[in-house]
Amino acid sequence: MDVDGRLTDTTVLVVDDASASRYAIGTVLRRAGHEVVAVASGREALGELDVRLRKGALPDVVLVDVHLPDMSGFELCRRLKERPHMAGLPVVHFSALAVAPADRCPGLDTGTEAYLTVPAEPADIDAVVRTAVRAARLRADDQALVRRLRQLSESIVTIQSARSLQELADAAADGAARLLGCPAAVFFLDQNEKLYRGLYRERTSLALPDESAHRDVAGLLKRLTRGQSGVRITTVPAPQWPAGFFRPGVQHDARLTLVLTQDGKVPVCLATPTRGQRRISPENEALLAQLAQATALVAEPLLMYQVERHVALTLQHSFLPRPHQLPELPGVDIAVRYEPASRETEIGGDFYAALRVGDQVLTAVGDVVGHSLEAATVMVELRHALRAYCLAESDPAALAERLDRLLQHYHADVTATVCLALIDPGTGRTRVANAGHIPPLILGDDGSAEYVKAAGPLLGVGLPHPPPTELVLAPADRLLMVTDGLIESRGVDIAVSMEQLRAAAVGALPGLDALCDTLLTSFGRDREDDVALLALRITG
Repeated sequence: MDVDGRLTDTTVLVVDDASASRYAIGTVLRRAGHEVVAVASGREALGELDVRLRKGALPDVVLVDVHLPDMSGFELCRRLKERPHMAGLPVVHFSALAVAPADRCPGLDTGTEAYLTVPAEPADIDAVVRTAVRAARLRADDQALVRRLRQLSESIVTIQSARSLQELADAAADGAARLLGCPAAVFFLDQNEKLYRGLYRERTSLALPDESAHRDVAGLLKRLTRGQSGVRITTVPAPQWPAGFFRPGVQHDARLTLVLTQDGKVPVCLATPTRGQRRISPENEALLAQLAQATALVAEPLLMYQVERHVALTLQHSFLPRPHQLPELPGVDIAVRYEPASRETEIGGDFYAALRVGDQVLTAVGDVVGHSLEAATVMVELRHALRAYCLAESDPAALAERLDRLLQHYHADVTATVCLALIDPGTGRTRVANAGHIPPLILGDDGSAEYVKAAGPLLGVGLPHPPPTELVLAPADRLLMVTDGLIESRGVDIAVSMEQLRAAAVGALPGLDALCDTLLTSFGRDREDDVALLALRITG
C-alpha cells in the first residue's frame, strides 16, 4: 500500500473477447496504477494462470466478461474456484448488456466478488477492483492467522507432551520452524549452565556445529539473560552467532532473531535467521513469544525432575551393591542386576539384598510402590532395616511383619512389595515369605521351571503375613527373584507375563550371569519401570 493506504503494485487479468473493450478497460486500470494482462477467452485465461502459478506470480484479481466465446464468465469462475491454489483469487464479472438481478446469482454462487455494468466511470472500475483485492487479502491474512494459531496450538500440545529435555527442545524447534516457515533452533540452559539444543527436523540429519559453537551460544545466552525476566525480542549480528545451526557450515550475513524468556530459572531461546529483515512481523513475534513461554513452562519442571532423578539414581547406586561388592556368602553363588528405567521415566524404588545370617543366606528382592525420590528414599530405609532386623531374627515371615510395621509407623501412605528367601546351603532347605511380590522361580537341572507357591499381603497395609513356604533346593537348581518392572506391560495380564518369563528362563544358557543377561535382553527394552534381579545357586 502507498502512504494513503491505497493498494499499489496490483496485477489485473482482464478476460474479454472484444478487443476494443479490452483496450478501454486496460487503459482505465493502467491509469489507476495497476498492471494489466489481457486475454480473449476462458481457455487463454486458464493457460495464463497456469503459467503464472508455476512462476509463483498469480494476478491479484481477475476481471471477466460474462459472455465469452468458449465458456461463460460464470463457468470460468467456477473452474478457478475448484483449483486449490486459485480458490482465493478474487473474480469480478462485467457485462455491456443489462443483466437481471436473478441472472447474477450464478456468479455469486461460484464465488464472484462483484458485478460491473460497462461502460462505467473509471473511478467506479478502479474502486471495485481495489475493493475486491483488499477483501481477498484480508481473507488471506485471516486464513493465514488461523493456520498459524492452529500450528501454535498443535506445537504447544506436543511441547507439553515432552518427557525429556531433548524431546522438548526438538518439539519447540519444529514448532518455531512451522510457524515461520524457515529454519529454527532452540536452546536452553540448566542450573549448571549445561546447554540443551534442538534443531528443526530437516536439519538434524546433517553435519552439526562443533562443541566450540555450543559454548559460544551458551555464553551468549548467559550474557543476554543475565538479570532479565519475561520475554523479549533481540537480534544478534551474524559475526556473533556461530555458523552451521541453520544450514551446514553457513555463516549468515543476516541477523538472527532470538526469543528469550527466563520465567523462573530456565533461559529459553528460539532462534531463526531473519533473512535480512531487521525485525519479524509483530504477529509472528507474539506467536514466537507464546511458544517460548510454553517451552519455558515445560522446561523448568523437566530440569527439576532431572536433578531429582540424578539424586535418586545416585542414592540407589550407592546403596545397592554391585556384583563385585556382594559379601562373601557361604555355600552359594549369586548374580544380581539393577537396571533403571528409560531416561524419560521416573525413578522407582526397586532393590535387592543378599545377607549372611549365621550359616544361612537371606536374599530379598523388593519394590516400593511409586516413582519418585521418596520411593528411592524409602527403599534405602527398608533395605537398612532388613539388614538390622536379620541380626536378631532370621524367619522370613517375621521379617516381613517387621518391615510392614516400619512402613505403617513412618510412612503410612507408602506400600511396598518384597520377597524374602532364607537358604541353608548345607541342606538346601529354603523358606520363602512373599509380601505381594512375584514369587521366586526355581529352575531345575532337568529343564523344569516352577514358581514357588508363596503369597501374602503388601507391606504397609497392616494385614497378617502367613508362615513361610518351605522347599529344598538341589545343588544344580537356580533360584530366580525379579521385580515386576522386568515383565510388566500395559494391557498384558501379569499371569501371561509370568509365563513368558518362565519360558525365557528355561531357554537361557546355564549359569547365573547368563540367566540374568538373557532375561534383560528378552524383556529389558523400553522399560517403564526399574528392574532388579537376583539369581542364586547352592555350590555344595
